Amino acid sequence: MNERIKELAEQCWDKRPEGQLHFDNEKFAELIVRDCMEVASPNYMSTPEDSVYYVEQAIDRIAEHFGVKE
Repeated sequence: MNERIKELAEQCWDKRPEGQLHFDNEKFAELIVRDCMEVASPNYMSTPEDSVYYVEQAIDRIAEHFGVKE
């Protein structure tokens, strides 16, 4: 994993009314998905012939963005 994951995780901590720290898993997942959507845009799939190539490109870009090895 890389620094981007840490940056997203930092945004998911908040204090509960009791004063306890809480990590919001749903917010973390949403931030990751939104970031993936941004990395995979703009929409490259303009024609059916390009679909497979650009999906593979998007997957590679997302993996590289988050430092995940396939």
